[in-house]
Formats: sequence, C-alpha cells, structure tokens
Amino acid sequence: MTTSLPIRTQRPGAPRTIQRGLGGVLRPRRRPGEAAPVADILPVRRNAVVTSAIYDDGCRTSSHARLGETFRALRSRPGGIAWIGLERPDPAELASLAAEFDLHPLAVEDAIQAHQRPKLERYGDTLFVVLHAARYDDAAEEVEFSELHLFVGPDFVVTVRHGGSPNLPAVRRRMESDPEMLARGPEAVLYAILDAVVDGYLPVVSGLENDIDEIESQVFTSGAEASRRIYELSREVADFQRAVRPLRQVCHALTQGFTKYAVDEELQARLRDVVDHLTEVAERVETHRGALRDILTVNATLVAQRQNEEAKVQNEEVKKISSWAAILFAPTVVGGIYGMNFEQMPELHWAFGYPFALGLMVAVSGVLWGIFRFKRWI
Repeated sequence: MTTSLPIRTQRPGAPRTIQRGLGGVLRPRRRPGEAAPVADILPVRRNAVVTSAIYDDGCRTSSHARLGETFRALRSRPGGIAWIGLERPDPAELASLAAEFDLHPLAVEDAIQAHQRPKLERYGDTLFVVLHAARYDDAAEEVEFSELHLFVGPDFVVTVRHGGSPNLPAVRRRMESDPEMLARGPEAVLYAILDAVVDGYLPVVSGLENDIDEIESQVFTSGAEASRRIYELSREVADFQRAVRPLRQVCHALTQGFTKYAVDEELQARLRDVVDHLTEVAERVETHRGALRDILTVNATLVAQRQNEEAKVQNEEVKKISSWAAILFAPTVVGGIYGMNFEQMPELHWAFGYPFALGLMVAVSGVLWGIFRFKRWI
C-alpha cells in the first residue's frame, strides 16, 4: 500500500488553496462569516491539550490552550500548519478535531479506544498512524509500551498519546530548533516523531541484551529461578517484537508514499535512515529471541542433568539403607522362628540349639554383607 498525503483537488466555489510543495495542499478555510462549529466554543479539559501551536515557515507564530482558538488561528493564517498534542482526550475533544479537520470516524474511534496494533491508514488526504513507543524497566525486566496515534493532514498534525513515551515535548523542541526542517510541512513532523519512537527502541534492545548476558551466566548456577527468568524475558521480547514487526510495514508504506507523491528528497533520505535503524532493531530482537530459545534449551538440559545426578545420589543412599535393612532382617527372622514357643520343635531340647541359632544369624548376616559389599552397595 503506497500511502502519503495526496494533492487535493480544488472544490467548486471554495477559496483558492496554497500549494505546499510537499505532496499536499492546505485544506480550504471556512469562509468569513460562516457559522463556526460547536468545536470552536467547546471547553477543553486543561490536562488534555498538552501543546497546541501554529507554525508558519518553520517558526511558531502562536500557542493556544483551547482547540477552538487553534482552529481560528489556523484559518486566519493560510500556509501555516497546526501541531496539536493531546494526552488521553475524551470523545468530545476528538469530535471537535474530527469536525474541524474532516477526520474519519473509524480513525477517531481507534484513537479513543486505543489498544491498536501499529498501522498506517489513509482516509482521503489524511494519514492515520498508530505507533507503539517502548521503554525498558531494567529493575523489573519489563518492556513498558505507550500507544501513540497521529492524524497527519495537509496543514495539521494531531498526536493522541496514551502513555508517557515518546518524549514529544523534546521532539517539538528539536523541530523548533530546526525551522528549515519544520518548514517542510506535516511530513517532517511525522518523520521526527517516527524517528523518536525508533530511537527509543535502541535502549530497550540494549537492556534486553544485558539481561540475556546475565541469564547466560546464571543458567549454570541455578535451576528453577533461571527458568522462570528466561520465560518472563522471552515473553517481553515477544511483546516487543510484536510492536517492531508491524512498524516495518508502516515505514515501507511511508517510503513508497513519499516516493510516489514526490515528498522532499531530504525527508525521503531521513525516512530511509529511520528504516535502517528499525531494521537493525528488528534483527537484534530476532537474535535475542533465538538466543533465549537456545538458553532455555540449555537450561532444561542442565536441570535434567542435575535431577539425574540427584536421583543417582538418592539411589545410592537407598541402596545402603536397603542393604543394612536386609542384614538386620536376617537375625530377626531366625529369632522370630525360635520365639514361636511351639512345644513340638526339634531344636527346643537340643543342647547346641542356642549357639546354633546365634551362629546362623551371624552367618546369614555375614553372607548378605559380603554380597552387598561386592556390589558396592555398602
């Protein structure tokens, strides 16, 4: 699927649009005097809008705390772009954005519900991108994921964040420090965010690699504890791989779209660099998963070997106990026979009966001891 921001055709009777030169044009503005939608006067929760600003030629021209103010400022500045950052907005706030920027209801529904896999979809001239940012908690050995939704249009970028990663304020500061790059339009913002997400994968890969090195040493010194750790880390690697693998498809589609719609060559080159980093991450994750499979196999072999050795030691102990039990059982049998107190027993009135019984006990016990000693049971 080749996807980017296509050139919008001029609607009959609409104001003249301004060419952006990045594979898209600004959407027509609402005519002066036309009734503003309810979104312009809809109050916004203070903690939902993280940052909302208007940029022109790569420079910030205004910042706003309410979406309605942002919409009016964007309409009054043809050629500018709006970069709106939201964190866990409610449906009413996303509805106001959908009304202003003609966002598709399905994309808005996905942004509200979250829990989407990484993907790239195009609705008209708007891209809807879902990314999974990741952060590694080394103490807990867990990969923490944050879901990020982006609506990218000809003159706007809306980010809907569900989680703390990536550091979008840092991305904004980075882009604002490079007006030439920011002036390249919404595609540049999309690249910058995608680059930040992929760069955030590298510490995760390094953290997993360190823990795998520790497990390789631990597997030869402990049993069940190492097995549990290997299993849990394998699950984290698998979850991380499920975030990385679809993102490669997203980047591939973006690369095709940037080429098809003749997006700025510098952006194409930078996107290819992101793809290279993502490929490196994917390959290292696959290597880690294979290493964990091998470590788990080796650990299972070592555990089985330890169990066999323990069983062998236990068998030796059982042999010793059984041997001495048999030796002691022989005199008990002889003594039990002579202790039955029957009147008609030939040995009862025999003068050598008692010495004979004792000798028989010693002889039987000695024979058994010799046999067990020969077999090395005792």
